[in-house]
Amino acid sequence: MGSRERKRAERQKRKTRSAERRETSGEPEVGATASVSGNGAEGDLKARAESVSERKDREAREALEPLEEGERPTVVTVGAVVCTVLVALSILGYALWDVLRPDEPRPETFGTVVFVVLIGAMAYGLWRARYWAVLGFQSTLVLVIIASALNLISALSVFLAIGSLILMAGAGALFYFMIKAWARIQMPTRPGEH
Repeated sequence: MGSRERKRAERQKRKTRSAERRETSGEPEVGATASVSGNGAEGDLKARAESVSERKDREAREALEPLEEGERPTVVTVGAVVCTVLVALSILGYALWDVLRPDEPRPETFGTVVFVVLIGAMAYGLWRARYWAVLGFQSTLVLVIIASALNLISALSVFLAIGSLILMAGAGALFYFMIKAWARIQMPTRPGEH
């Protein structure tokens, strides 16, 4: 027997032993593709891996509590307050632009109005716990995280770097906690109830 055939036979034995160990332990590796000739172990392994992930998904869905009528998760309320503060600061900043920055030209009115209307609508939707508002807020948070990371790269001082880090951490925390609230908002009823 040549060395190539011997290595191939040893590799096949290792794969077989590995598949047998996973079968006896009861927990297959997700995405594992063992190839055992003739006995269909690959198909069984994939089926069990899918059932494990499906079971975890089902358990996560069952653990979610749908929102009661008029209920709003705390993180969604925080998002609504953040949007309201942004709208108020934008209007105030635009109104006091000549006092705060007399040497610089005033920003375009159209851009400020569009920003205020969009963020104001998002604040209203978050306050009413609407799915589209949470989705829009999460998209905005992703943009803030990316912009903060880019600002961190080009920060010219320690204070700018610290500010970018704080903004990135705050937006990331809001995004993370908003995920579960988003799932609860889109649930019309408890899983299994019709």
